[in-house]
Amino acid sequence: MLIVLNDLLIEGLQRQSTGERLTIKVAINGYGTIGKRVADAVDAQDDMEIVGVTKTRPSFGCDLAVRKGYPIFCTFDDEDRINAFSGAGYECHGGLSDLLSIADIVVDCSPGKVGASNKDKYQAAGIKWIFQGGEKHAMTEMSYTSSANHEQNMNVQGTRVVSCNTTGLSRTLVPLFNHCGELKVECTMIRRAADPGDSSKGPINAIKPVLKVPSHHGPDVMTVKPEISINSMAVAVPTTIMHVHVIVATLPEGHGLTTEKVISMWDEQPRVLLMSGSETGITTTAEVMEFARDIGRKWGDLHEIFVWKDGVKLENNTLYYFQAIHQESDVIPENVDAIRALMGVESNWKNSVAKTDAAISKYNNI
Repeated sequence: MLIVLNDLLIEGLQRQSTGERLTIKVAINGYGTIGKRVADAVDAQDDMEIVGVTKTRPSFGCDLAVRKGYPIFCTFDDEDRINAFSGAGYECHGGLSDLLSIADIVVDCSPGKVGASNKDKYQAAGIKWIFQGGEKHAMTEMSYTSSANHEQNMNVQGTRVVSCNTTGLSRTLVPLFNHCGELKVECTMIRRAADPGDSSKGPINAIKPVLKVPSHHGPDVMTVKPEISINSMAVAVPTTIMHVHVIVATLPEGHGLTTEKVISMWDEQPRVLLMSGSETGITTTAEVMEFARDIGRKWGDLHEIFVWKDGVKLENNTLYYFQAIHQESDVIPENVDAIRALMGVESNWKNSVAKTDAAISKYNNI
């Protein structure tokens, strides 16, 4: 594995010495809800290319990969499974091992809880790897979100992009912590019961509390910003569009902030969208999603977290606010930034975020 990594490093140095742009070869293992979005976000970048995506079997998702020009590989190395693709009319370029052999880094978008076995395969192939928030921090030993710990992830072997909820919490809490120097947070996650395209479990006719207390979302923030003291509880409700966070943050004495200053602070943060519900009429998650579609976002995605300005209130040292998270998409650009961190090509998180977001906007003509 060390020899392979050294070869990649030498190749990169040779390209730099000749003035050739280093193009990162990215594999996507799992071309589903998250994988197809990450693939397009990577494809939009001028310093990355998709060398292949995997599917477990021939299905309608293969048609999208073909239209996008992404080479299809089988998730497995089994010859019968690989040959099943040609029988269904799709060209399959091999199994997962074949894909890993031509990639610099793999973004694992497979269903949660299979990470440990996949990690062994990636390490054996000698390439870098990124998992999603469905895997545990203990398995990956590193976690990532751009606003919190981009530099700490520079040149590491592998990491985990934290979940949609933890990503959203970090985007508003990290700048608060950076200003105040300390922060104590209690929050409640009001979670959608299922994704819109999930036919295996529909919306529940119930309000379902998550009885594991605290829920993983708050403590997961401490995997990327351990200095923030945070606990969370969660409840699932009958909706498929977005999560909502109800957050109460205790600031230290002498914080020097007002409600207006907090809003201005967040307004300057990338991937945070603030609007007044009373002024815009956007007072529910349904209207937030309609807004995303109205402005031309592909799949109706909203990479930003949505904060209601008129739901923000600072009283003495206690800050109250609501924010909404699009569970299918806020982590998508974070995967691109994580690739740059692991490959060591951009140490400044804001520079990477700006490059990522501008490229995605141009790619989608918005």
